[in-house]
Amino acid sequence: MAIDPDKAMKELVSKGIKIPPQPKVLIELRKMLGGDDYDMRSLARVISQDPGISAMLFKAARSPVFGRGKKFDSLEQVVMVVGVKQTFNLVQAMALTSSVSDKTRKAFEIFWTRSQEIAQMAALIAEDRISVCNVFPDQAYMAGIFHECGVPVLMQRFPDYCKALQLENTCCWPNLSDEDERFHVDHCSVGYLVAKHWNLPDFVCAAIQYHHEMPRDEIGTACTLVAIIQLASHFYHRITRVDDPLWPKIREFVLNEVGIHVDGEQEYFDEISERYLDRH
Repeated sequence: MAIDPDKAMKELVSKGIKIPPQPKVLIELRKMLGGDDYDMRSLARVISQDPGISAMLFKAARSPVFGRGKKFDSLEQVVMVVGVKQTFNLVQAMALTSSVSDKTRKAFEIFWTRSQEIAQMAALIAEDRISVCNVFPDQAYMAGIFHECGVPVLMQRFPDYCKALQLENTCCWPNLSDEDERFHVDHCSVGYLVAKHWNLPDFVCAAIQYHHEMPRDEIGTACTLVAIIQLASHFYHRITRVDDPLWPKIREFVLNEVGIHVDGEQEYFDEISERYLDRH
């Protein structure tokens, strides 16, 4: 169902839920990238204005996915290795930490790690299925990083929202639908509003809104992106040996959308998980 952003925002405000504003560094980066008048040094200079984001970017760049453990001496090197698009995606996601208090930081760190892992898996799937899905890896990565972006907003408003995450174990990821029902909110809709407010592409916003279902009324890239996120999430569940109760309900639709026969699911999981684990 379509969301009226203005009406939805007023309802959130009435519940004491605040959509975090875009930080200055993100606004400046978007303006710079939109003008095509930039180089690695100027991008690094803008990012360096925010020490917190800079530190997280260094940490992410050292991961096996990007730098394979390599140490970097400057942000300029980070941008060169990670790539401009991917750096911007990471900065967008990291900017959400500005809304997180110390009380919820431990839970958020687990959320952030999980989002990164699913984003990496989504990028691998998009790269492999690009001829079928027509979704680029950086687009899938962005959607993967942001697909649960409503969660940290709700964690800030309701410290108990993801109480199970206080345990340092990804297997304790809670049933977010149950949390939504308990707190009378919808983390998918909140995530959609964050994405719209932060000017993410429309098809990414739609994928965030519908990522817990297969939107049969949505067509094109948004629907395919939801399928990629769902498949990445399911494979991540399998690798971490966590139950995925949603999968049986959407399995056939997801696999069809990405061009995998239902009988080929296990083989495809083996292929993607091997590539995923090789990068770690």
